[in-house]
Amino acid sequence: MKAEPIELKIANEFVANLHRHHPPVYRDKFRLACIADDGHMCGVIQAARPVSRHIDNGKTIEVVRCCTDGEYNACSFLYSRMARIAKEMGYKKIITYILDSETGASLKAAGWHKEADTYGHSWNCSSRPRITKAPQCNKQRWSKAL
Repeated sequence: MKAEPIELKIANEFVANLHRHHPPVYRDKFRLACIADDGHMCGVIQAARPVSRHIDNGKTIEVVRCCTDGEYNACSFLYSRMARIAKEMGYKKIITYILDSETGASLKAAGWHKEADTYGHSWNCSSRPRITKAPQCNKQRWSKAL
């Protein structure tokens, strides 16, 4: 496998076609494609500023999408490569959230650790109405010190 930079539009098309529970992102900071040994694009990963303003300190980056077509080891490859690139860019920590029902096996394989359990809810409120697109279940926050 190898990693290649890709454009936001291509990453979002891949996510729109294959992601199980999230829509494409509006924007990100950078993204990578995973290219399988046979040459086909088998996954994408996208990083952005942390969604939580309490975590957004300028030295933390969040993986906002990781999506594959099921290629063996593609997720752990992408998480590892994204952490390495984020470290080279000067970030001190990388985080991501997964559904409470997911095991985190790819994250464990990439050297990440479970940091916290988070309460899932809608961000919609009367003072700032929003359409909730993401699952509202509880999630796990995983991280890796860079």
